[in-house]
Amino acid sequence: RKKIELPLQTGIMGIKDVITEYFLEFWDYETPKVIVVKSRTLGITYRIVQLLIIVYFLWYYVFLTQKAYQDRETGPESSVITKVKGLAKSDPSIHRQKIWDVAEYVKPPEGVGVFSIIVRTVSSPLQSLKTCPEAITVSNSQCSTDANCLEGEMDHFGNGQKTGKCVRYNDNIYTCEIFAWCPAENDEAPSESITEFAPNLTIFIKNNIYFPKLKFSRGNILEDSDSSYLKNCTYDKIASPYCPIFKLGYIVKEAGETFENLTKEGGVIAVIINWNCNLDLAATNCIPRYTFRRLDSKKSAASKGYNFRFAKYYLLNGTEFRILVKAFGIRIDVIVHGQAGKFSLVPTIINIATALTSIGIGSFLCDWILLTFMNKNEVYSGRKFDEV
Repeated sequence: RKKIELPLQTGIMGIKDVITEYFLEFWDYETPKVIVVKSRTLGITYRIVQLLIIVYFLWYYVFLTQKAYQDRETGPESSVITKVKGLAKSDPSIHRQKIWDVAEYVKPPEGVGVFSIIVRTVSSPLQSLKTCPEAITVSNSQCSTDANCLEGEMDHFGNGQKTGKCVRYNDNIYTCEIFAWCPAENDEAPSESITEFAPNLTIFIKNNIYFPKLKFSRGNILEDSDSSYLKNCTYDKIASPYCPIFKLGYIVKEAGETFENLTKEGGVIAVIINWNCNLDLAATNCIPRYTFRRLDSKKSAASKGYNFRFAKYYLLNGTEFRILVKAFGIRIDVIVHGQAGKFSLVPTIINIATALTSIGIGSFLCDWILLTFMNKNEVYSGRKFDEV
């Protein structure tokens, strides 16, 4: 019994000694000790690290690239107004010659930041509510007997409600009869396009931004000039950076596209306006930068391009008719980004203090080399750490 208790008591006393020792060491004070090491390799390494830190933080990072001495604001409040101008006509060899004005090819007409310019249409004219054969382009529309057509069924991708009859579509094909706007839409009907004239259509984009934190506002139209200059200008990166009028052909070309591709299937193009304003300079140096990019995927096998449908209704001899138009167009999305910066003492002090503190990385690196890889690292360690 005594043999068991003695080691247990000894162990408890040892734990108490360790705890006491740590408790006493907690109140120790450590002060840096300066040791001059006569090593050219270590000295060169130290100065190179210091130089790199100073150049990166104080010059390249703080004062040039990031302008960390400024108080910055991103995401400005923005408004966009658009107007499209120009006339076009469709190919008379396919349809009767037709003049296309703004009311024909711009949807919606309000002039918002997202709008479409119609470049090709497929029309289904003289539709009225009655019965007719379903289009053969609709899946499961073909039939051989009435039993293949369930009365009252409405196909999700069809054009109307089935009547339960199987009727002749043409000399060789029968399809289910439907009650709908007839005749049913036919995607294979001749189309009208304005590919020849569309590149010369012009788009006027009026954009105003406001940075509430910095209380700075700016527009992409010169405020101190006569607005008559807008009648005779088109945008140019160098010659006319403040002309907000763009030819549709220029936008398509800058987005890396061709009108032949966009006329066939349609597409979505972004007009990106980027404001990068250094408010330490004159306000006239705050100039919008325009870039253009196609947003929808050209490689997607499903749902290619961009198209939509709309109808025009009218009455004829008391009967309501409509013209259904499937429109293929170029959708323009105007996207605004921006940031502004102005000198402020607080971020300047914070970033300079951070940079100066980072210089201590050189000392840490050289101490690690000194105590780990140098030949006399034990001697250096004995000199560096003393107890008083």
